[in-house]
Amino acid sequence: MFILCILSQSFSNHSSRFELIMCYCNVAPGCCFPVMFSLPLLRCRPPIPVTLNMKSMMPAWFDLMGLSPDSPEDESGIKKAAENIKAIIEHEARNGIPPNRIILGGFSQGGALSLYTALTCQHQLAGVVALSCWLPLHRSFPSVSSGNKNLPILQCHGEMDAMIPVQFGAMTAEKLKSIVNPQMITFKTFPGLPHSSCPQEMAAVKEFIEKLLPRI
Repeated sequence: MFILCILSQSFSNHSSRFELIMCYCNVAPGCCFPVMFSLPLLRCRPPIPVTLNMKSMMPAWFDLMGLSPDSPEDESGIKKAAENIKAIIEHEARNGIPPNRIILGGFSQGGALSLYTALTCQHQLAGVVALSCWLPLHRSFPSVSSGNKNLPILQCHGEMDAMIPVQFGAMTAEKLKSIVNPQMITFKTFPGLPHSSCPQEMAAVKEFIEKLLPRI
């Protein structure tokens, strides 16, 4: 048994992405290995004003001021959201799921939060799936890192992503190599893919999960 904690993109159609992940990872009912999903759906969270969208109220893990490496960041919101995810990890650990059987995964803002949470978590997690995203508060690393150098990270990005350009993803991958052992980082890009997902990407996610979490 393991936990796959999927953090969705903010202000998007979350359910279709969860269905896509479950379909291509072959982890729906009747799947090939036991799995539980912890899905902290954004629609269950109170909306917040998002600066990038003219302060419109919408579900989001934290405020976004911009989507470039030099944009100001919502430090308190990012840290609060990360603590909420760490509380889920602690809850599952108390209920018998060891942290080294927990993968955090997310798309866009959810992927960004997955990276930040895993890198600052005191537990050694099984790994991180980071899709079309970036590392929040990147300037604070590696000093704020928990020191878990052997954290496997699968980072995927569409080469035609206009919202978060693939170059931003590549910069994130290089930064991650200064935080964890470089051989722990896998960065895959997908030609023609915009800010979205595809079957080939989901196949890479499936392979990553099965490699890290074999049946026990």
